[in-house]
Amino acid sequence: MKKTKSLVAAFVFATASLGSGVALAQADISQPPEALTLLDGSGFFGDSFAMDNMGDTFSDHFTFSVTELPHNIDAIISSISSSASTGLDITGLSVYSEAGTLIANGTSLMTGMNDVWTLSTDNLALGNYYLQVSGAMVSDTSGSFGGAVMLVPVPEPETYGMMLAGLGLVGWMARRRQKTAA
Repeated sequence: MKKTKSLVAAFVFATASLGSGVALAQADISQPPEALTLLDGSGFFGDSFAMDNMGDTFSDHFTFSVTELPHNIDAIISSISSSASTGLDITGLSVYSEAGTLIANGTSLMTGMNDVWTLSTDNLALGNYYLQVSGAMVSDTSGSFGGAVMLVPVPEPETYGMMLAGLGLVGWMARRRQKTAA
C-alpha cells in the first residue's frame, strides 16, 4: 500500500512539473480589445507582435456595433512570412456577440508562408459584436496580420415586398400593352 501511495505521489509531482513547464513556455500576448473604425460599413484591422515570442498565443478582439438595420458581414485576414516556420500562424477567425456567443467561424483558405482566412455571415441583429483573430507565434521573429471587414445592411422585408409589387405592376402593364397592340 505504501508503494502505491509513493507511486501516485510521484506521478502527481511529475504531472505538476510538466504542466508548470508548459505554462511557462506559452504566454498570452493578446492585445486589449480594439474598436473597429468603420467608414460607410468597411474598415481595416490588424496587429503586430515583437520578436522573442516563439510559442506564445494571441486572441485579439476587434469590436463593432450594428445600430440600424440587420447587417451581413464579410471579412478577410492574412499574414505573410518569409517561410512557414517564421512569423505567426493564424489559427482562427470568428465573430461573437458581445456576451461571447459564437455567431460564425471563418474558413482557412491558405496556411504556411501565407495564412489567409475569410468569414461571411448574414443577418447580424442589432447589437454589439467582436471579430476574434487567434493564432500563435511560430518563431522568435516578429509577425503581423492585417484584415478588412465590410458590413452591408440587409434590406427589410417591406423593401422586398415593394420590389415584388413593382415588378408585378410592370409585368401587368407589359401584358396589357401586348393585348392592346394585338
